[in-house]
Amino acid sequence: MKYIEIIKQNPLFKGIAENDLKTMLSCLSSELCFYHRDSFVFLTGESINRIGIVLSGKIIITKEDEFGNRGIIAEAISGEMFGEAFACSEIMNSSVSAQAAEDSEVLLIDYKRIFTTCPSACAFHTKLIENMLMILAKKILILNQKIDIISQRTTREKLMTYFEIQKGIAKSDKFTIPYNREELADFLFVDRSAMSRELSRMRDEGLIDFYKNKFEML
Repeated sequence: MKYIEIIKQNPLFKGIAENDLKTMLSCLSSELCFYHRDSFVFLTGESINRIGIVLSGKIIITKEDEFGNRGIIAEAISGEMFGEAFACSEIMNSSVSAQAAEDSEVLLIDYKRIFTTCPSACAFHTKLIENMLMILAKKILILNQKIDIISQRTTREKLMTYFEIQKGIAKSDKFTIPYNREELADFLFVDRSAMSRELSRMRDEGLIDFYKNKFEML
C-alpha cells in the first residue's frame, strides 16, 4: 500500500507489525478516499460511522453558529486521525462538519469493526481496542485545552493561552502553528480583523514576533 508508512505511525496501530497491519486494514473495511479542497468528509446533521486517518493534505473539524460564522474545533494533518470521538459516541446527528482545507487523501475505517472482534479473530484486535481507548483519553485532554483557550475573555488572552500551549508542545519559544490567519481566528472564535490588529499590537509591544505561521514568544 502506498501510504503504509504513514498509516503504521498512527497511534491506533501502535505495537502492530506491518504484515499484521495490512491484514487488519482489510478486516476494518478501510477505504481510501480523495477530497478536493473545501469538500466535506461529513456534514453537520449526518450520522458519523467511520473515523478518518489523513494520508495527505489537511482536514478541519468545524462548527457553524446560527449566523453562519465558522469555528474550527480541531484539525488533522498527514498521519493524524479525526472523527473518532464523534463516531464512537454514536451520535445520530453530528454537530460538526469535517472539511478538506486542501486537497486531501483520507483512509476511512468503520469504527464498529474496531470494537467488535472480527470473525478471523485477529491476534492484535485487543491491542487495537487498547490503542483507541488511549486516543480517546488524549482527545479529552486536547478538548479541555481548547475550552481553556476559548474561555479567555479577550482576544489577546486567547492568543497568549494558545501560544503558551504551542510553546510547551514545541519545547521552545519558537514554534509553527498549523493555521493561517483566517483559520486561527476561526479556531479562537474571534473576528479575524480584530485578531490581526491585536497580533500587530503584541508585536509592537515586544511580546511576540511572527512571520506568517511562525511565531516566537519574546
